[in-house]
Amino acid sequence: MGAISIPVEPKTKPANAPLRPNSQFTGSISRILKQPIMRPSSRILIAFAALAMGIMLWQPIWRIDLWAPQYPEGLVLQIYHDSFTGNVDQINGLNHYIGMAVIQNDMFPEFEIMRYAIGLLIVWGVAAALIGRRWALGSWLMGLFAFIIWSMWDMYSWGYKYGHDLDPHAAIKIEGMAYQPPLFGHKTLLNFEAWSFPDVGGYVLFGSIVIASLVFLYEWRKPRLANSSK
Repeated sequence: MGAISIPVEPKTKPANAPLRPNSQFTGSISRILKQPIMRPSSRILIAFAALAMGIMLWQPIWRIDLWAPQYPEGLVLQIYHDSFTGNVDQINGLNHYIGMAVIQNDMFPEFEIMRYAIGLLIVWGVAAALIGRRWALGSWLMGLFAFIIWSMWDMYSWGYKYGHDLDPHAAIKIEGMAYQPPLFGHKTLLNFEAWSFPDVGGYVLFGSIVIASLVFLYEWRKPRLANSSK
């Protein structure tokens, strides 16, 4: 007597079965890459914000202003992407008496690469405008914020070393006194009032970040507004 074969129906995946982790990840990436194209006006603003950052290549990015009764006209130290300018010699002459190091361009090895970092951010922003999708703009924003954080930390580290590593044989020594310049805002150093603020290039950089952030938020809200109107 022959064996009886019972047909077995192939197992089918329920329609509401959860996706595997790999499928979920692939689906998320696919949705991100297929985001709708941003409005032409938004893309123009992104390109403008990126190209405007080129100003940092020939205008000062940051400045430190000093004022004292013996210097009523004030002293200024301007920081470009590749050099220090302003009243550098006068500031060095004053700092010599309290044992601070001589300010010179060699103090910042970053000056050698700063032009390339700025150029990369400009190209990145223009590419985001050409791609025209929100994920491209978001990646540029993350690059801009990373650049800001790195720059501020680098400047703080330089200022700390510059104001604390003093010559023990200096003519004027005050026990426990440090001369670290302010990273941002105002600080009193002996009889000098010091202010640290962005200069032309710095304001352009922050303006570009504001424009890019507002465009991102606007384009992010657009699909939600469209869905709520149905």
